[in-house]
Order: sequence, then C-alpha cells, then structure tokens
Amino acid sequence: MQYQEIIPGDRLKNFVKNYFIYESSSGLDFQDTVFPSGCMEIIFNLGSGKWQTSDGNKFVTTPSIELWGQIIQPLPIKSIGKNVMLGARFFPHGPAFFLKENIEQYNNQVVDFGQLSGMEARMLHEKLIETAGWKKRILLLEDYLLGQLTISEKRSSKITVVNEIMNEMTQDDFFDNIENVASRYGITSRYLQKLFLQYTGLTPKLYSKIDRFQNSLKLIGRKGTSLTSIAYDCGYADQSHFIRDFKAFTGLTPSDYSPESSPISFAFATN
Repeated sequence: MQYQEIIPGDRLKNFVKNYFIYESSSGLDFQDTVFPSGCMEIIFNLGSGKWQTSDGNKFVTTPSIELWGQIIQPLPIKSIGKNVMLGARFFPHGPAFFLKENIEQYNNQVVDFGQLSGMEARMLHEKLIETAGWKKRILLLEDYLLGQLTISEKRSSKITVVNEIMNEMTQDDFFDNIENVASRYGITSRYLQKLFLQYTGLTPKLYSKIDRFQNSLKLIGRKGTSLTSIAYDCGYADQSHFIRDFKAFTGLTPSDYSPESSPISFAFATN
C-alpha cells in the first residue's frame, strides 16, 4: 500500500485538511476496517479496481466518485484489484462549504458524489483519469474546490462559529462545558447542537469523543506505552472510559488492536 498526503493551497487550507493519494501495491484483494476520524472525504477512483463497503449484510461496490459522510462506527471495507485514488479530506466544518444539504444525513454512508454534485464533478473525474502526473491532478481538484467555495461562502458566518468552537474543544486546557461555550458566542446550547449537526454531522460531544479516540490511535502504536498513560494523555477520565470508547469506534479493545490489523485507518491517523 502506498499512501501520501499533500497540504492544500492557502485559499483552501482552512477547509481542506489534506489531499491524499492511495495506491494498492498489488492487485490482491484485502479487507480492512475504517474507524471514525471526524473528517469527511471526497474520493476519485482512478484505477481499474473496485472499492467496497459493508452494509451490514454484504459488501457493496462504491461509486467512482465517493462522498464519505461522518463514519461514527467501525466500517468494514474491501479492496478488489488494483486501486488508485485521489481524495480530499475535509476538516469537520469544511464540507458545509461544498454541500448544500444538511451534513448529518450522510452519516455512516458512502454516496455518489458525481450524482449529488452534477456534471461538473463527473467532468473533473474524466479529466483526472486522462491527466498524467499527481501534481497536475491535484491542481485540477483544487481548482474545482475553489470554484465551489466561491459559490457557497454566504454560509460562512455560522460555519466559522462552529469551527472556532471545535478549535477550542481540541485544546489541551479545554475543560469548559458546552453551555458556557455557547453562552460566550451569544447562542443557546440547543442551537449550538443544531449547528454542529447541520454543518459537521456530529454533536459537540461526539466530535470530542472522536478527537480523543484519534489521538489515542496515534499513541497506541508506540511500544511500551501503557493503556493508563494513553487514557490520561488523551483526556479520558480513566482507563475503563478509554477502553469503552475505543471499542465503540473500532470493535476491538485497545489490547486486541494492532496497527497491522487495520493499516488504512492507522495510516490516516498518523499522517
């Protein structure tokens, strides 16, 4: 598996966390599990292989242009053949600038972004396939996103508030409750919950949980680090709380998990 991340240009860096390139190193089929990350993604499939996700009963082939909603529980995936993919990973508030709909409706889904966004996205997909070289492909994707951003910036004030609060919540010294945070911004906690769901697909509490989990995923791959240390370093009240959340997001206990068991999610968490 080859995986690389590229930082977006200045105009998009507040919305797009990174662009990423994924290439399966062989045509051998394999299965993995994707964990909650707090980020949504748009992925263009450029290779001859197929990418599948589980609907609980069977694996279903994903569309050629994928929109990944907020994944809030473990999602089994399967790679068939040789896959080549170019993706844009958004900060939690980022998709609201590029999608007109309520973000929450895409939770735990991989939907057809080509159908959702129309001809322009499908034309971009064709250009990406025809274009040689990753640098040129990324420029094409960035131009497309810049065009979409210009159209949607009218919603920016509310989304900016959500982003500022998320930044507060991820600071090491953040211990405030959501009612006090909402009050500082002149809104009610109920309205803040509504804004979070509409523009990120997550509640403030769930966003905080996923952020802590992602931090723990980075630490758990380090040898010699105890579960108690990881729990406290990531802001959990105790080890049992850490184990409970980790199992909810991975289907495994921290002791049963190893980076080799889910290389894709581990690569995403640590890059």
